[in-house]
Amino acid sequence: MVERLKLGQIVNAVGLKGETRVYPYTDYKERFQELSWLYVQDQVYEIQRVRYMGQMVIIKFQGVEDRNEAERLKGSFLYVDRENARKLGEDEYFIADLVGLLVTDLQGNPLGTLSWVYQNGAQDVYEVTPPDEEGKKQNPFLIPAVGEFIKEVDLQNRRMKVALIEGMR
Repeated sequence: MVERLKLGQIVNAVGLKGETRVYPYTDYKERFQELSWLYVQDQVYEIQRVRYMGQMVIIKFQGVEDRNEAERLKGSFLYVDRENARKLGEDEYFIADLVGLLVTDLQGNPLGTLSWVYQNGAQDVYEVTPPDEEGKKQNPFLIPAVGEFIKEVDLQNRRMKVALIEGMR
């Protein structure tokens, strides 16, 4: 399992006093206010202040005092270690834990590998990439992350069982 979880990415500087604009990778952006520090790439930065601008998170890090210093962080990813990650409810998973799972049908026949998770307002959607057949690359297909289709997630054995309907694949 991944030891650090990606929470977002610094996309720009804000103003002149060292604030950074962060695109959050979490559906709970208020999480940033609950933290006192984050990894910016591999370096630990203390969080001085957090505010919001629409869907973006504005973070002022301790020691980043002007726009030039904030701009140097542009493009950097923000991480939290697993032990400080938010506790998840039943049937909730970190995307980092889902990507790479072997996806099978209910009989255990392999359908592919979960290659990405798209997040939208209604529910997440899983992208599954089928294995290459006879040297031909197969097109990925999408599965809504709802109980009707996702029947079992076994992180320990790195497998997901799904029930597909006609035309989904």
